Amino acid sequence: MARLLVEDGLFAGTDPPVLAGSRCSSCATVAFPATSRCPGCAETMVSRIPLPTRGTVWTWTDQRFAPKPPYQSPAEGFAPFVVGYVDLGPVLVESRLTGPVAIGDEVDLRLLDLDHGITGFGFQRVEL
Repeated sequence: MARLLVEDGLFAGTDPPVLAGSRCSSCATVAFPATSRCPGCAETMVSRIPLPTRGTVWTWTDQRFAPKPPYQSPAEGFAPFVVGYVDLGPVLVESRLTGPVAIGDEVDLRLLDLDHGITGFGFQRVEL
C-alpha cells in the first residue's frame, strides 16, 4: 500500500528515506524543502537534489503546545514532542527529533508515522 506523505515532493525517495532539496545553479544555495526560485539570489535555474540522511543537532526545544493548523491533534489529545534544527552540511532542516538528543549529537533520517495515517520524517540519534 502506498504511503500517504505529509507533503508531496518532500522526499526524493522513501525506501530508504531521503529528503529532496534544491540547489541554485547561480549561487549554489541549497534550500529545503525544494523550491523553484533560489532564496539567496532569486534565480529560477534551480535543480532538485537529494539531501544527506545524516547530520548533527544544531539546536532543539520541546514543543509543549499544539501547532497552528493545518496540524491536527490526535483523538487522545496533543502530546509534547521534541523539534529542532539538523545541520545536514549544505542546509539546516527543521524536524521532529525522536528520543533523547543534545546539541552536537549525530542523527539519522527516519520515516515517522504521524497521526491520521500520514507519514512524515524525523531524525533519531545515532547510537555508537
